Amino acid sequence: MQDRIEPPVLVSRLMTFVMATSLVVLVVLVVTLDKMFPLNRPQVFFLTSQMMDDQELTLTEMDNIDLEAYKKQFIKEYVRARNEIVPDLAIMRAKWANSSSGIVRTWSSDEVFGKFAETPMPNIVNQNLNEVFDITCSVEFPFEYAVVQDANSGDDDTYVVYFDYKCSYGPLGDQESTQTYAIRVQLQSDADNSVKWADRMENPLGVRVIGYDVIDAQGKILNTDPLDWTGVISE
Repeated sequence: MQDRIEPPVLVSRLMTFVMATSLVVLVVLVVTLDKMFPLNRPQVFFLTSQMMDDQELTLTEMDNIDLEAYKKQFIKEYVRARNEIVPDLAIMRAKWANSSSGIVRTWSSDEVFGKFAETPMPNIVNQNLNEVFDITCSVEFPFEYAVVQDANSGDDDTYVVYFDYKCSYGPLGDQESTQTYAIRVQLQSDADNSVKWADRMENPLGVRVIGYDVIDAQGKILNTDPLDWTGVISE
């Protein structure tokens, strides 16, 4: 009976073990908190729910002045996304993808994107097996009012955008080609428009390009596209 541990002694040993464990945990917490403070930078966390591609979001009316500024900036970003070329093919394929993740596809109507897909560059980008591209094209808006409403169209959602297109191609000795374009862009921005859940980040206001034409100084539509010059490199 000498090996028997009396209940008070057993409880005492258990309490000692619990206290020791608590002290270890407390020390670890104090050390962890000491390492966390002061904070070096804020950390932003995004919580998202499950993707619902078929769900649509109803848009509310926006102030006309703010909406007009948004449309003009949207047109600039659309022209840049559609025409700007960088050596990284992964970026180009993602930007021009025929899916909800492709910016040009999300911002374009079916007809406008179909015409865009017929230009030489999307095929060259998709068929190129290298990860480095020898073509570089920049889009610059040199005018203070690069985007203006098309007074001759009679449509408040039709604009003309002016930009300089500067391109170089490595195998040609990095010779740069610069050309100025004027493009008539027609937008779809109905007040009762809706946005798919999958498009909410890239196109929150549901504005889309439903008309895209290169024009001359007199406003005549030209049968060309800024991306057409690159057709020679596919030979």
